[in-house]
Amino acid sequence: MSFANIPLEEKQHALQELRIIKEQFAARGWFPGTSGNLSVRVGAYQPEQFHFAVTASGKDKSIHTPEDFLFVDQAGQPAEATKLKPSAETLIHAEIYRLTGCGAIFHVHTIYNNIISEGYGDTGYIPAQGIELIKGLGIWEENAKIQIPILPNFAAIPRIAELIPAALQQDIPGIVLRNHGIYAWGANAFEAKRHLESFEFIFEHIYRSLTLRG
Repeated sequence: MSFANIPLEEKQHALQELRIIKEQFAARGWFPGTSGNLSVRVGAYQPEQFHFAVTASGKDKSIHTPEDFLFVDQAGQPAEATKLKPSAETLIHAEIYRLTGCGAIFHVHTIYNNIISEGYGDTGYIPAQGIELIKGLGIWEENAKIQIPILPNFAAIPRIAELIPAALQQDIPGIVLRNHGIYAWGANAFEAKRHLESFEFIFEHIYRSLTLRG
């Protein structure tokens, strides 16, 4: 489906979802210094052709403006005439959409995901076991054990995107950039938000547990 054929109501709904999520995450301090980015897919999905709304580059996400978001195609390029620039990490969103067919992707920088990803960076994944909010990722087995992938935080975004196919795990709806932040996704905005909140709980749980153990 071409971008022009996507119903206006669907585009407006995607933008409204992003505004609500942006406001909620900003209230938690998850967008320090204009960091982070959010996106929601619109229209039909095909690996070789899809579109999504994404946060514009360099915006203060603690306030709302008419220029907070724009629509881009599967290559991360604007889908309509605009003076806005997509977030620098839009290519990462595009690659995750291409590989998973998900409906929304949220990326935030927090103290906990930065510290934990740096601590486990050489391992290549963050291990977690027996933490209640693992269930928030849709994993319900007793005393579940998971490994959350960590990728290096290269300055060149295409280098990161190239590593995503090998890093993705079918049951883990997220990847972490080392000492940078997490990308969490889901079938829709509600699910992506739940996954992100679950990951952040897991990171804080790990950090505080390690602190208590000295």
